[in-house]
Amino acid sequence: MATWDVVIVGGGLAGLRAALALRGLRVAVLSRVHPLRSHSVAAQGGINAALKNMPQAADDSVERHTYDTIKGSDFLADQIAAATLCEQAPRTIYEMEHWGTPFSRLDNGRIAQRPFGGTDVPRTCYAADRTGHHLLQTLYAQVRKHNITVFEEFVVLRLVQADGRVHGVVGIDLAAGSIVEFAARSVLFATGGYGRVFRNSTNALINTGSGIAIAYRAGVPIKDLEFVQFHPTTLFGTNILITEGARGEGGHLKNAAGDRFMSEYAPKLMELAPRDIVARAITTEISEARGFQGGYVQLDLRHLGHDRIHERLPGIWEIARDFARIDACETALPVLPGQHYSMGGIDVDVEGHSAISGFFACGECACVSVHGANRLGGNSLLETLVFGRLTGEAMSRFLAGCGQGVDHAAIASAKAQIIDQIDHLARGTLNAAGIRDRMRDVLSDNVGVFRDQESLISARDHLRQLAYDALRVKTDSSTLRFNGGLITALELPMMIDLAMIICEGALGRTESRGSHFRTDHISRNDKTWLKHTIATVGADGPQLQYRDVDLSKYEPEERIY
Repeated sequence: MATWDVVIVGGGLAGLRAALALRGLRVAVLSRVHPLRSHSVAAQGGINAALKNMPQAADDSVERHTYDTIKGSDFLADQIAAATLCEQAPRTIYEMEHWGTPFSRLDNGRIAQRPFGGTDVPRTCYAADRTGHHLLQTLYAQVRKHNITVFEEFVVLRLVQADGRVHGVVGIDLAAGSIVEFAARSVLFATGGYGRVFRNSTNALINTGSGIAIAYRAGVPIKDLEFVQFHPTTLFGTNILITEGARGEGGHLKNAAGDRFMSEYAPKLMELAPRDIVARAITTEISEARGFQGGYVQLDLRHLGHDRIHERLPGIWEIARDFARIDACETALPVLPGQHYSMGGIDVDVEGHSAISGFFACGECACVSVHGANRLGGNSLLETLVFGRLTGEAMSRFLAGCGQGVDHAAIASAKAQIIDQIDHLARGTLNAAGIRDRMRDVLSDNVGVFRDQESLISARDHLRQLAYDALRVKTDSSTLRFNGGLITALELPMMIDLAMIICEGALGRTESRGSHFRTDHISRNDKTWLKHTIATVGADGPQLQYRDVDLSKYEPEERIY
């Protein structure tokens, strides 16, 4: 068995950027889909950097970007981590530009920037409304240029660790239909978010959160998973993302009476308040019968005009046409909140180091923490590129000082465990997809935009039963080749793990902060809860501990927009 210097699990922006930082070493990128189908491609609106290209942003700065990020996080972000993100932003944009990303331009040739939520300056660089698509195309071209090895359609199921250090991964080669082992001196997870544990999500079907759960089961602490971002504007009926860029270009949110209701919730920034505030406002309008029949509000772009919509928001116009059969130039879009992003994830530092030697993580599956309790739009694409590079560079330094070999016996043992698990599924009696759907309903109905003790306890009880049921699921076929039913059955217990961590973290945190809003504890409690939630595997589910937040730059203050 060949031994790699680095195995990167995940072919999206974070994984590919890390791979480029590691070129020259023996690097293998394992992607569940073709890299250009990774979920990074779905990011629409833009990427933040204090470039000061717009007249309205003449007084923007890295320091101001940092402050907006920390305030937007409801002061749960680690402040040195947030400063690192923002300091690296201009360099990151220019690097991507020089590699070929076709950013939208101003008449003077500079990169165009638009307003996004949580700030009053236009800081978000964009490529129309297909920013993630263009960034991913750019990075993949660089990966091909440098002949980095990419294995497509591989589903990783185990992180192999022994004696406090990592030794590789084991998974399934879907195309070949075989269980495969990758021995490695170091492993990076860049596996994305967990959106598909919820019923209504903007995430791709591949976003099951398996990378976070695999790390959790291997003994790696998981941080702040109760903070789930619900994007305010997903298309009613499909939950397809309608970018924040639509509001950044001047779109209006209206209730059934035709009122721009954000004036009641964030009178200064209106539709460009942070996402948690806008999502709660929309949910409140709907629940208090001011929404439209069926349960939605409208995002009105008509006043922007045909030319601006087709220049700045062509993808949104196409989504409205193809999935709602409406012309966004003529008809307002029906929208409602849907799960969108994972603020929490694998507990790592700014260089991606985890609790296991040689195991690193970056991107949405990781929690540095730069987003705290609520992520500002435009900072997620930035996170993937900044910490993808910094983590790759840190891994290179780690490998330079690491002379240890790989424990092939531990890898063989992990492979045998997967084989036994598949054999066990052949003797099961319950339907995995049915249990998965019940889990999604439990989370969506009880651990959503608004939460309280009664609903969280109910969710925990249901999830415990579903975890027991998941041990008895069956699969109709044990073939390994493109067997979606088998993958669902194998990942189901891991998805329930994440649901349990989200629920337990939300139940334990008796305050409201950012995306976590408890109707029975509506105030932010800085005296008790300026802490990160750290979850590890316990005898009866997640075991929670807490860690202080880094407050080295700004003192917490009231969050007013």
